[in-house]
Amino acid sequence: MSEITVKPENVKNIDNHSADAGPVVKEAEFDQLAEQAVSRRGFLSTCVGLGAGAFVMGMTSGFPMNALAKSTGSRMTFSAVAANTLDTITVPKGYSWSILASWGDPLWSRGASFDHKTRGSGESQELAFGDNNDGMALFSMGDKNIFAVNNEYVNQKIMYGNRESKLPENADDVRKGKAAHGVSIMEVAQKNGQWSIVKDSTYNRRITADSDMDITGPASGHDLLKTKADPTGTRSKGTWNNCGNGRTPWGTYLTCEENFNGYFSSSDENYQASAELTRYGVKNKDRGYNWALTDERFDISKHPNEPNRVGYIVEIDPMDPTSTPKKRTALGRFKHENAELVVADNGHVVVYLGDDERGEFLYKFVSDKKYKKGGNNTSLLENGSLYVAKFYDGGKGEWLALNPKTTGMKSQAEVCIHTRLAASAVGATTMDRPEWVAANPNKAEVYCALTNNKNRGVKPNAGGDLTPVGGPNPREVNNYGQIVRWLPKAGDHTADEFIWDLFVMAGNPAVHKDAYAGSDNIDASNMFNSPDGIAFDKHGTLWIQTDGKYSNKGDFAGQGNNQMLAADPETGEIRRFMVGPKECEVTGITWSADTKTMFVGIQHPGEKGDSHFPGGGDSVPRSSVIAITKDDGGYIG
Repeated sequence: MSEITVKPENVKNIDNHSADAGPVVKEAEFDQLAEQAVSRRGFLSTCVGLGAGAFVMGMTSGFPMNALAKSTGSRMTFSAVAANTLDTITVPKGYSWSILASWGDPLWSRGASFDHKTRGSGESQELAFGDNNDGMALFSMGDKNIFAVNNEYVNQKIMYGNRESKLPENADDVRKGKAAHGVSIMEVAQKNGQWSIVKDSTYNRRITADSDMDITGPASGHDLLKTKADPTGTRSKGTWNNCGNGRTPWGTYLTCEENFNGYFSSSDENYQASAELTRYGVKNKDRGYNWALTDERFDISKHPNEPNRVGYIVEIDPMDPTSTPKKRTALGRFKHENAELVVADNGHVVVYLGDDERGEFLYKFVSDKKYKKGGNNTSLLENGSLYVAKFYDGGKGEWLALNPKTTGMKSQAEVCIHTRLAASAVGATTMDRPEWVAANPNKAEVYCALTNNKNRGVKPNAGGDLTPVGGPNPREVNNYGQIVRWLPKAGDHTADEFIWDLFVMAGNPAVHKDAYAGSDNIDASNMFNSPDGIAFDKHGTLWIQTDGKYSNKGDFAGQGNNQMLAADPETGEIRRFMVGPKECEVTGITWSADTKTMFVGIQHPGEKGDSHFPGGGDSVPRSSVIAITKDDGGYIG
């Protein structure tokens, strides 16, 4: 049984950075828990006597740690795909792919087909599939299949490629851009093996930056959320920059507001934003969207509270087109990546959440009320306890409560509005961009993709918190990323304590011979950088999607375009399943009810001008959702 370790060179020992001794737990008691976890979850420690630290695959305490048990076989039934730089989708032999939906495809018959010359209008976009699709989920009820897909942002140079400036220049341009954001909800159907949109379905719906939203939870009605348009602080307008997603067992969709800050600007160039807004990256200039041109709420000098009304998890009922989306402030406000929901054995709902920015934090929400199968669970995400992760050397960790007592804030509402400041106040661990979180459906263990962090060990985060090298972030100037895994104490997702290790450290063994080569389950055949989207299928395979450098040069030589890989959590084996087209990000994944179709998102192909996916020729590159099937009609995997 071979040990999976990280190469020791250039991995700094952080004893001088860590004054914390860890949570107050008897060492023997915690070691016993660790031993039980190993036995129960299929881990194998080859470092007997090292206690909980033996779970760590990295070099966080100066010596190589845990190995995963190697099985004689493999759960992977496909042949690995080679890295490449083609402008198409590459899948294994015996698999096929097709387009389900692309940016601009109409959801209603009255909508115009996508126009490659004009790239559409405000009116056509309001009736069509949005841009830059990301997180997604498929909901099935009887013979109905309802697809909910995030539309994160727009490629301005592409969307406004018919404008000389390549930017929105008039009111209709702004209308088009706002309509391309949010969430696309649509019925889909499979006919003769081909999946497509069911136009004019009563379920079809566009939720955009102008849609009405309810604000729920502790922050609802707080003074920081009140505006001239909404003096009650209970109703907001719109959701945008929707990144990853989640879903609930009661049949709702969770969409996650991420880089909301880049849409606000100030008509007063001398306006000084508050320290709190600055902590979230809100500035006097937006990122070129120009929404304040037609919508005054995006002018922070006139409406300084408006940014406080975005940055939340939004719950949507995809099966009820008349329902109003609800912003769930109890889950905190930050740059949400996804929302991984599990029901703990004691019935409480637990949601794991990452804040995708360099040096930010990993969170957990635990509902006050318990889930009742078949009961009314619509208010479960309105109230609960919010926590942030603290990782210690030696493989231990704990969830720190975020409340007025621990943070020094006046109310839980303030904690939920200024969550980053609350996490900084309790001394949470700064992370290498916590992106998607995925919980194993077959055992109590959770994974989080830490995509990369060029500032690790170099500069603090936006709040001034230090970013020392060590723990789950063991490499300085981390351009490759890693995936951290933790086991909640006694298998209880509501527990305050956990044990952690690193499942994989991405790298390039063809270029480096030190820690930047990656962990020992990385080699020339499966190397990648910047793990981003991760999700488990029902069989227990972990799917890893990347959003990293695709230069195929220097530190990234041989890694090709962004890709999707499959991983075995029991053995550590990782195998490349798919490669995307040029300049894309691979993000978003879900399955048909029979698991014979896998749906995958292809975002921003040609973002730098070197792709014509999916149309080829001289066509405009368009973000798309693809459907992957097995030629023999079998299950994906």
